[in-house]
Parts: sequence; C-alpha cells; structure tokens
Amino acid sequence: MPRQGPFDVALSVPTEDIEVELRGFTAVPWSGFLLNPRRLRGSDFLMRWSQGRWSEDRIIEATSATSESFALPYGPSSTAPNDDVREFELYFERLEMAGLGRLKRPDLLVFRETDRDGVADAVDALGGISELPFTPENNPRIREVLGHALLGVECENSLWVVKRMPDYGSALTPQRRLGGKLGLKKAAVLPTIILKEEDRHPLREWQAGSNIPIHIWHIFFDMAYGISLNRAEDLIGDGAIEPTVQIFQAPGGATTRKLIYKIYYQHAYLLGESEQEPRPVADYVMDRNGHVLPYVRFSGGKLTLHREALEVLRAAAAGSPRGCDG
Repeated sequence: MPRQGPFDVALSVPTEDIEVELRGFTAVPWSGFLLNPRRLRGSDFLMRWSQGRWSEDRIIEATSATSESFALPYGPSSTAPNDDVREFELYFERLEMAGLGRLKRPDLLVFRETDRDGVADAVDALGGISELPFTPENNPRIREVLGHALLGVECENSLWVVKRMPDYGSALTPQRRLGGKLGLKKAAVLPTIILKEEDRHPLREWQAGSNIPIHIWHIFFDMAYGISLNRAEDLIGDGAIEPTVQIFQAPGGATTRKLIYKIYYQHAYLLGESEQEPRPVADYVMDRNGHVLPYVRFSGGKLTLHREALEVLRAAAAGSPRGCDG
C-alpha cells in the first residue's frame, strides 16, 4: 500500500464515522473540483478538518482561564491554516519538503502562566507559532520553549454526548477476554480515550527525548477526559486494554487498517465539562468554478477544567510523579 503523506494522515476519518449523507444536491464532478487536488470527497473530511481545531481551541481557552497555566499549539495539525483547504494542503506539502512531515510531536504544549513572556519571546524569535513545526527541535529557541513546558498534550475528539452514551456510568467488571481484568463487553458504548498504535512509539520517543510528560486529552461534546501516556502504556502492557482494528479513509479515497486502543474513561481523570455547548453552524467551501461543498462545523462552547485536571497540572509544575503518571 502506498505511503500516505501527512495531509492524508491528518484528515483520515474512521469509516464508521462517515455517516453524513447530503440530500437535495446534484452530483459534484469531483474530477473537476479544483479547490484541492486531493479532491476532498465529502463533508466528513471538512468536518474533521474543522472539528480538530475547534477542540484544540477549547483546550487552549480552558487552560488559559485557570490563570495558572496556558497552552500553545505545537504539532503540525494544530498550527496548520484553519480557514482555507488549499492552504491547509500547501502547509503539509511544505512540511514534507522540509523533511519533517513524519515527525510526531504532541499537538499542544502547556506552560506555567508565569513563563508566558519568556515563551512568547522565544516563539516570536522563531517567526511565530506557525513556524514551530518547520523548526528542528535542536534549534536553541525551540529548546528554550521546551524548557518551559509542563506537559505535551495529544488531542483527540469525538462527536458524542457523554451523558447520553448507553454504557456511561456502568461499573467495570471482570472480563474473560481480558484474563479476568476489569472491563466491559466489546459492544459497550461509552466514552473512551483513543491512542493509535502507530503513535505509541513516536510519542514515547518524544517524551523520553524532551523529558516532558505527554498526556492524551480527549474532548467530547459535553465533557473531556485525560490520561498520561505512561498510564495508558501500563494499561496496554498489562492487558487491561486490548487493541481494536479500525479502518480509516483518507480524502483521496485510500483506506488503511490501523490498530487503536480505546481506553475506558474509568481509567482516566476528568479533564473538564462544558459550561456552554457549541453550536453547529452550516458552512461551505467553493472551488474557482463555483462548485459548492457544504459541511457542518462547530462554533463557540466553553470547557472548564475540572479539579482533577488542575491537580495534574500543579503536580507537573511541582515536578511530582502525578504529572507523569496521572
């Protein structure tokens, strides 16, 4: 199977999530859709494009609202253009040409509020946040930024309302397939934190090389959960979380099978809850010939960090193991 570029990887969607069907529109001749040479095939990919940035923006806002810490985009998906599909693709083409397209960095970095000015000066000297993915990590300014970081955050998101999921609130019970370890039936529908097998080694390498703990923060429509990479690895290594094969489809149509781990929210800490729900907003992109591709994006909403998340950040600031293993 041909190697996928970073553009396709960033926009790949699990096929089980491709459920949008638009009625009342005539067929779009995709071979002539000139907005993007990869020819985004449907609204699912545009929703994915906007959904990831929306969830990261909620985390950045929630972290800054604590007055104790703040977060900045760091990974390529986090700093990519978010208002133009063609610019989004050109950004990833530039990243690949620079030889940095396959590097795995956490999506966000979290810092102490007291370090804001020092971090801002280092980022400005590099040319701004958008230049971070194009700068090698041996650059002195990047090393300065990383020297202030408390956590690296890998962001995931799901379009589910947690409190309405059928198995939310269910107690974990011994499962034969897990060798007696606690879990739920395979078909259970509940909040889980996603970790891709292909990301495990690169994230562990980055964590070891930077000496900055990585946490996975998974945002749902109404709630959010977090877990440290170390804790996730312990659960996987112990057999408490089994791998699942999931099929992903890229904008160009290619599909790949990937192993992912769905970590029960009961193993995680509560990251936050939504004080204001986001609003679905109708939007569209148009090619130069006037073809329109509609999609839905989310606007607004407010996430407030929970006490458990604040404890993790404070522990990281104090150098406590909780910041690494929470």
